[in-house]
Amino acid sequence: MVIAASPRAEAQRNAAPIVQPRDPGPAAFAARAEEMRLLAIARGDQPYGAIVVKAGLIVGEGASAVITDLDPTAHAEMQAIRDAARRLRTDDLSGCELYGTSRACPMCEAAAYWARIARLRHGAGPAAGEPPSLR
Repeated sequence: MVIAASPRAEAQRNAAPIVQPRDPGPAAFAARAEEMRLLAIARGDQPYGAIVVKAGLIVGEGASAVITDLDPTAHAEMQAIRDAARRLRTDDLSGCELYGTSRACPMCEAAAYWARIARLRHGAGPAAGEPPSLR
């Protein structure tokens, strides 16, 4: 009997490598989140982008796919968290930071909390740097 690979396992194998910034740091990571926002716009979706960073490396990326995937949970932050979890092969993103082009909504902040993301940063600055919380 042949067992087909799960769609998630297939996505993991087919994930394009993440191009790392030459000069990693908050400004470069915020700029990459902005590039993801522009990608979402180019695809005809909402203007949001996000990335997940661990130990100075981008480990997950996400462009909003709410409209294009007809999925109300496909916010950029959720996409980036899912991508990081697939690439790292874990649901524990301890030590990671989530950079978004805007402040995370309650759903995305809760997802970051449950994924154990250490800090949330948002905006071009990027502002904040708070740990996620369940308010």
